[in-house]
Order: sequence, then structure tokens, then C-alpha cells
Amino acid sequence: MAAPSAGAQKLEQGVRGEHVLQLQEQLSKLGYFKAGLTGYYGSITKGAVRKFQQAQGLSADGIAGPATLNRLNKKAAAQGNTLRQLAKLIHGEARGESFEGQVAVGAVVLNRVHSNAFPSSIPKVIFQKGQFTAIDDGQFNTKPTQTSYQAARKALNGTDPTHGALYYYNPKIATSLWSKSRPTLLTIGQHDFTR
Repeated sequence: MAAPSAGAQKLEQGVRGEHVLQLQEQLSKLGYFKAGLTGYYGSITKGAVRKFQQAQGLSADGIAGPATLNRLNKKAAAQGNTLRQLAKLIHGEARGESFEGQVAVGAVVLNRVHSNAFPSSIPKVIFQKGQFTAIDDGQFNTKPTQTSYQAARKALNGTDPTHGALYYYNPKIATSLWSKSRPTLLTIGQHDFTR
């Protein structure tokens, strides 16, 4: 569900309704709104809008006017597609793992984005040739679960149970000697995480 269009209106504290609910949903998906969705623009919604505005370099007044709503729509659309790709990769690579194990797979993708040894965007890391089995064998195309989306959001918001790992593999089924030769940082579920 999209946030209200930039030209539609200005949302501020004290307002109720569907547009406020849509705003709360978008802020929640982006990790700024961490309360129940109420459709009421109270102090929690105002604080979430202010945090979003600060992160986007907008005037941080806590009012969702046209500039804020326009930026929110663009950010949510861009992150929505990237979030979906990350959730699909997590589902394809780690759907049988614990929630922590799924977050760890997402964190490896983000660690790669921040490493000079890999592409500098999430989609480019995900689709880099020969890097993820789920891309090569088609498991990426299976429908991700809500848990996969939650793990992707957690990783996007900075949770990294691997402490900086750039690789992982399942030692029970891996055939790559290169993978097995790397020192293991830690094991989560069926995956060994390495640098």
C-alpha cells in the first residue's frame, strides 16, 4: 500500500484516517515506526516522521507534508523491491534455518555491499554470478515467507549475528575446497560463516 500522494494533503499530529494508516505502514516497513498501526497521527507517528526526515535530509518538523510524502513514496518503492529481493535470497538460501540464521544470511549480503571486494548495491551482490546457490538453482524464485521478510528487515536495519562475515556455506553439502579452506568465524545452524 502506497503512502498518500505528495500533492494529496499534509498529515500532522491529531489527524486520523486511512492516509495516516498508510503513512504508518510505510514508516513501519522502512523501520521508523515501531508501534501498533492505529490510523491516528499521535506523538509516536510524529517522532517516526521526524526520524525519517532527519535521515533523508529534510526539515525535521514531524509533519508529513508534500516533500516528506514524495520522498517516502520513492524510498519505500526502492526499498520495497530491494527488500523483496533480499527476502527471496534469504528464503532460497536459509528457509530451514533459525530466524538468527536467516538474518545472518541477509547480513552477509550487506557486509558484501560494504566491502570493496564486492559490488556496492544489494541487487548487484545478490545477482553476482556464481555467488549464491539459490540464484543458480532457481530457489530464489520461490515465494518468501513473512519470516524471510522479517529477517531481511532486521539485516537491513543493521543486525549482524555473523560479526562481519562475507561468506557462508553448509559444510555437510559444500563441495568447494575454497569455501572449506577459509577459517570459520562461527556456526549458526547448518551454516559456517567465514571472511
